[in-house]
Amino acid sequence: MERLGAGGDRASRFNRVAVKVAEAQQRVLTAADGLCLGSELVPLRESGGRRLAQTIVATSDWPPFARSGLDGYAVRAADIADATPEQPVALRVVDTVAAGGLARAAVEQGTAVRIMTGAAVPVGADAVVMLEQTADAMLACGTAAVLIKRAAAAGQHIAPQGEEFRLGGALAGPGTLVRPGHVALLGTFGYAEVPVCKRPRIAVFATGSELLPVEAALAAGQIRDSNSGMIAAMAEQSGAEPIMCGSLPDKLEAVKEAIAQAAMEADLIVTTGGVSVGDFDVMSELFRSFKRECSSDQLLFDRVAMRPGSPTSAALIDGKLLIALSGNPGACFVGFELFVRPVLLRLQGVRQALPRIVKAELLTCVEKPSPHTRYVRTRLLYEPDGRLLADPLAFSKSSMMASIADAEGLAVIPSGSRGAEAGEMIDVILIP
Repeated sequence: MERLGAGGDRASRFNRVAVKVAEAQQRVLTAADGLCLGSELVPLRESGGRRLAQTIVATSDWPPFARSGLDGYAVRAADIADATPEQPVALRVVDTVAAGGLARAAVEQGTAVRIMTGAAVPVGADAVVMLEQTADAMLACGTAAVLIKRAAAAGQHIAPQGEEFRLGGALAGPGTLVRPGHVALLGTFGYAEVPVCKRPRIAVFATGSELLPVEAALAAGQIRDSNSGMIAAMAEQSGAEPIMCGSLPDKLEAVKEAIAQAAMEADLIVTTGGVSVGDFDVMSELFRSFKRECSSDQLLFDRVAMRPGSPTSAALIDGKLLIALSGNPGACFVGFELFVRPVLLRLQGVRQALPRIVKAELLTCVEKPSPHTRYVRTRLLYEPDGRLLADPLAFSKSSMMASIADAEGLAVIPSGSRGAEAGEMIDVILIP
């Protein structure tokens, strides 16, 4: 790890050592691995949007029997090998079978069974001829028949038993997000109840005497608390249950008590604001107290080599993970994507919990240099030639929120003295 802020700046004097983003992510994910939330059974109709707690397997072959792929006639391929539109082959019709039923007669040489889409293929048949390639007929004895106008290969228009799934085969693994298609699969195989991970409960606090409730009228020098609602919405998007805890007081002992109370109810505690080095930054004071009072393994980090959000901090309190985000809206947003969302996903069994990263061509230059890696809100443009362009958004300072709603990704601008030029290929973290 490198010590940043040399030259007597406040972070250095407060003995805050910055860790790289990747290292900070691994520390919070390792801490999350030690938190077991367990699982629960939910009705199939309520399983959408949840994460599977275990591997789900097929309870039978699927299809469970050979079935017809369309309306037509079940036949023996050998009987119609020479059939043409000019010289069709006549077959005696011995039965009709619909989906859900079984043919009463087997298909033998010279016979056929009228069959509907999805019906079980009769014994003896090895092909189905579509209705459009047939014509009704009558034999000399008055028995119903069909004229087959095309030859068919064995297996034609038949879905064999077990074509999609075999008994005991995996349908989806733990951590899988249950989508509508999964619900269909689970219903197909009789899962009336689905084992899913319990939703992580996330306690959300805001700090700062300048903050007002959302419903309050603005007052001189004060602003409404928008971060708490944003964090709650992002948490719900990640499958968690937010617990809105209001604001924290500016007194250290009161903060400790409030967080300890939240740890009894929540699986993860997230605060926003108060982590910088100002005289009234109570969360910064709390993390300094950890250095004095707690073992080193409880304090995960209190500074990250990133812009925005370098004061982001994390610790374990009473066996629960506390992540303290910056109070600046943009920095809070970035901190959630880099640290909180991965933790919420890991708590729900997702092993690959880190954000997805793609390569994109930077559309416009990012001139501002930074001693730390920068995460710039951007929109993404998909070009007809297959190129992916990253277009940095205006109003992207950490204190600005105008571009948060339009952000589709975070352009990763490496640290250095020059920023990044238009046309450079860069990493972009995708925002769900």
